[in-house]
Formats: sequence, C-alpha cells, structure tokens
Amino acid sequence: MNKVFKYSIVAVSSSILSFSATGQTQPLAKQMATTVMEIWKDSLNLDPANPKRVKWAYDQGVILEGIDGLWRRTGDGEYFKYMQKSMDFFVTKDGDIERYKQSDYNIDNVKNGRSLLTLYKVTGQKKYFKAATILWEQLKQHPRTKEGGFWHKKIYPWQMWLDGLYMGQPFYAEYAALIKEDKAFDDIANQFIWMEKNSRDARTGLLYHGWDESKTEAWADKTTGKSPNFWGRAMGWYGMAMVDVLENFPQNHPKRKEILNILNRFAQAVQKVQDPKTGLWYDVLDKPTAKGNYLEASASSMFVYAVAKAVRNGWLPSAYFAVADRGYKGIQKEFIESNGPGKVNLKGTVAVSGLGGKPYRDGSYEYYISEKVITNDPKGVGAFLLAANEMEIAAQPKPGKGKTVTLDSYFNNETKKDQSEHEISWHYKWEERANGGFSFWGDQFLNSGFDIKTLYQAPTLANLKNTSVYIIVDPDFEKENPRPNFITETDIKQITEWVKAGGVLVLMGNDAPNVELKHFNELAQHFGVFFNGDSKGTVPVASNFETAKVVVPVGNEIFKPKDLFIKEYSSLKLSGNAKSVLKDADGDHVMSVTKYGKGTVYVIGDPWLYNEYVDGRKIPANYKNFEAGQELVNWLAKQVHTKK
Repeated sequence: MNKVFKYSIVAVSSSILSFSATGQTQPLAKQMATTVMEIWKDSLNLDPANPKRVKWAYDQGVILEGIDGLWRRTGDGEYFKYMQKSMDFFVTKDGDIERYKQSDYNIDNVKNGRSLLTLYKVTGQKKYFKAATILWEQLKQHPRTKEGGFWHKKIYPWQMWLDGLYMGQPFYAEYAALIKEDKAFDDIANQFIWMEKNSRDARTGLLYHGWDESKTEAWADKTTGKSPNFWGRAMGWYGMAMVDVLENFPQNHPKRKEILNILNRFAQAVQKVQDPKTGLWYDVLDKPTAKGNYLEASASSMFVYAVAKAVRNGWLPSAYFAVADRGYKGIQKEFIESNGPGKVNLKGTVAVSGLGGKPYRDGSYEYYISEKVITNDPKGVGAFLLAANEMEIAAQPKPGKGKTVTLDSYFNNETKKDQSEHEISWHYKWEERANGGFSFWGDQFLNSGFDIKTLYQAPTLANLKNTSVYIIVDPDFEKENPRPNFITETDIKQITEWVKAGGVLVLMGNDAPNVELKHFNELAQHFGVFFNGDSKGTVPVASNFETAKVVVPVGNEIFKPKDLFIKEYSSLKLSGNAKSVLKDADGDHVMSVTKYGKGTVYVIGDPWLYNEYVDGRKIPANYKNFEAGQELVNWLAKQVHTKK
C-alpha cells in the first residue's frame, strides 16, 4: 500500500515568528529551547546536591517532544544530544528505568515512552526499546473501568481523566505501530470514544476534567460521575492526544473516522470559548468573566498545537487555522518575555490542577483558580515548543503545494528483521529515522507543502500519474536483495515517457560496491548520464571529513555557496543535453541536470541526503547538507511542469 501524507497549506505572517527585545531576531522555538537547555541541563528538576530527588516525570516528555520537533526541523544535533542525555539519566545499560515503579499504575508514567522510542528508532540501541517495553507492559496490566478505560492512577480507582489520554495513548499507538500489534488500535480508539461519551457536555461540547465510574468521589456528580468544571489544560491534553495518536493510527482502520469526528467536535467547542479579544483561553474555559479566572499559557499553547497540526495534516478544515493563528499571536503578546539575548520565558502557566488526593481537590471553580501560576513551568514550556514548531512550519514557503513526491521502494527494496522479527523494508525510506533513512529529507518535503508517497510496484504511467517528483535511490543487486527487481526496458519506457510529459526524475546512485549500476545506467543514459562506478570522497580515517568535502561555488543554480559532505560517490560521465551542476576538486562531475521533453532529470552518484549526513549528530557543523536538502526540495518544486 502506498503511504500518503496529507498537507493542508495555510498562510502565516512571518512577523509572528520571532521575538526580540535586543534587536536580534531568532525563531521563537529556538529561543524557548535555549532557555529549556539552560534551566534543565541534565534532567527535569535535577538537584545536583540530591540527585535521588529527580522524578521520572511526564513533564519532561512534553519538553522532549518539542525538542525533537525542533531537531527534525533544523538538523541541529545538539537537540538530539539533549534528548539522549535527559533519558540516559534514567535508562540503565540493561534497559531498566530508574525512579520508575510499574506497580504504581500511574498513566502519567507512560508519557516519556515516546522519547524512548525516538531514541531507539534513531540509534538502534536495544536498551531504549527494552525500557519502552516496560511501559508497554504497564499498559497491558493497567487497571481499567468496567467499560475498558484506563484508570488515571491506581490511587484514583475507576476514574478516567482527560490528562490520561495524552499520557498513555500516543505512546500506545506508536509502540503498537512499531511492533505491528494491529489489534491494539481498537482499544486506543475506544479510550477516546469512552472518554467523550462519559465526560462531554452536550450543550457546550466541552469535556469535563474527569469522570468517576463508581460515582463515589466527592467531586463526582452522583448521577453522571462527571467532575464539575471544564479545566483548560485538561482539554488541551485531550486535543494533543488525538493529533499525536493519528500520526500512527492506521489509515484504513474502521475506527479512525471516529477519532476524526471527535477531533472535529473538540475543535468546534474550543473555538467557541476562544477569547475574542486576545485569541487565548481561560483556565476554566466557560467562565471568562468569573472572578479570579485568567488567561492560561499551557492550555492556549496546547490548543494552538492541536489545531495547527490537525489542519496541516488535513484532519480539520483549513478554516480552523485562523483559530491557531489568533491563539499564537495572543501567546506571544501575553505570555512571552525576553530572557536575555536569544532566550525567552513563558509566563502564565498554572503549576498543577487535579482531582481528589490529599489535600483534597474538589474540582470546584474556586479550587482551579487557587492553584499557583508560574513562569517556565515545564508543561507550559513543552506545549509552547510544540505550538511554536507547528506555527513555524506553517510559516515556511510552500513551493510544493499541490504536488506529490514519490519514493521508489521497488528497485530499492532491501529487507531485514526488526526487533519483533517482522520482515520490514528499510534503507532510504521516508519513515526511517535511523542513519540510513530519509526521514529528515521527507520532513523537508512535507514542510514545503508536498505530499509524500512510496511506490512499492514497478513504475508505470498509470501509477505515476499524480506524481510530480519520482525518486529512485540505490537500486538493489543480489548482495543486498536475493530477488532484486532490476530496471527493465519496460520500466525505462514508462519512466522516460513520464518525464517527457513533464515529470521530475531524481536518480541517486552509489559507489560501485554498493549499488546495481548495469541496469541503472541503462536508464540514466537515456538522459545523457553514466555512473562511472568509482568511489570518490572516501574517508580513510573516520574523523578526516575533509576528504569528502565538495564545495558549491557562487552562482550554482540549485545551491547557495557552501561546503557539502558527499562520501564515496560515483562520478558521472555526461553527454547530450546533460549538463553539470556541481564538480568536485578534481573537476569530475558530481551532479547533473537534463531537460527531457517537458521534464527534468537530476542525477547524483550518492544518496547523500540520508539522515546520517543531515541530522547534525555526526558531521561537523561547517558542512551544510541539511540546508542543501531544503534547497534541493525548493529547486525540484520549481521544475515541476505546470499544465496550461
């Protein structure tokens, strides 16, 4: 099945993307992250004098997901190092989680599992998967209501809180997708369905903070079991839970539509209680004029994130983006303040609100407004990072609007066993976050407005009909795949006809020991290009990056001047209409472009934009492969033939 990612395009004013009291201008997400990494250098609330006091806390997971989003969007490896350092404070070399106790059955403790899965997917280190599996085991044994909903905590029996959906379900969905546990998605969908059924107010569409199935709690309505008020952050958690779950929820699952329907009802209710003057939301959502109520930063950030992300992915109508846009502008005006050059603070987050416990929290309006409001609370900061990432993505130019880029997985279809012994396709795949994946480049296409798709069949005019850019990378030979699909004359005819009609073709080879070149060259030669099969840019010593440096000169038609890292590539021999667009220090052709009919063909002898060389974790910062990847995306978008 082809995997298609939807992207709704909206316009955002660039004036809302930076904040400066010093004359310096940087994206707000970056400024907030700088503050985060200064306040919490090692792990959340770490006290060097008494390190045992630090907790395995869900707050940290919210921050780290914001940091992860910023890393994926910038290619700055310092963000990844921060994530890894933060989790390594808890995860032992054997994959245990220190300061975590499964028998507490606290749904909050599952939240950080998503950061563990990120670390596992990127590094392949089994300790992170083992640690995540401990949290998966908690969910398998977690106590439930009679209906099947997860209790919020063992100490809060028979209760479901809106918060708990965010703490548990996005991890549940991501882990289930990773191990291919398809039956879990019925359960995941049901958690949202039951929560809405039991806590939604029919008049406003808002959801009460909690629901007690036993109806015995003092805060619970004796008839319905609902808590008395609509707390802003609780609704925010619930909205974020839906958009994060949908990332990993199967497209063809029958209950996916039910989650989308709940999301749309949620958005309608949230829009109705948005403050018309500021664009923000109150701590208690439906009582804006009640004495003591106030505009609250974490809930406002969560609503901006959930709505903007849902619009970006086509889960909400594009008109809803105005809700997020007003909210984000309000956050900047009301809650953001300078914290020195390149840093900002987030004011206005309520530290905590809950139900029951000791001292007892009765869920009354008076209770909610009595809780302390602080600056740089991690829950608010994490939510703001997520919101800022989304809004900064929305503000990027969208040259790929209405266009689809399709990645071949027919000629390049290496397989391996995953951690669960499933056979999976890997190596240069959009969804692959490890070194050899294209997840960073895929995000650049998405953030530029493209839809991205994978083609697992032989290319034909029919299945390339709606594709604007078709990418073939590193075709297999027998060493990599015992049954490789070689490029045939039939394939060549289909591809060349597609290009002639206006398609944009990208061919990425490799050095001879790592690619099938005989048949690949038969295709490339139709466009005046021949892969020489040599191996240039070898790095004999791991730290000697200079041997793989290729310099982009002034005046290049695709890239701004910069140093690129291109390792072990095949040089090109050009003829006919093929022209060189980059040469190495020896004068050999590294990249070429051919105009062919109404179409364009870009060729390079290496898959050079895979994660290892764009994600900032390995190569020195003076090599600008990440920036070049974005420039190539922009250039490819411009080559797409516009039908008149």
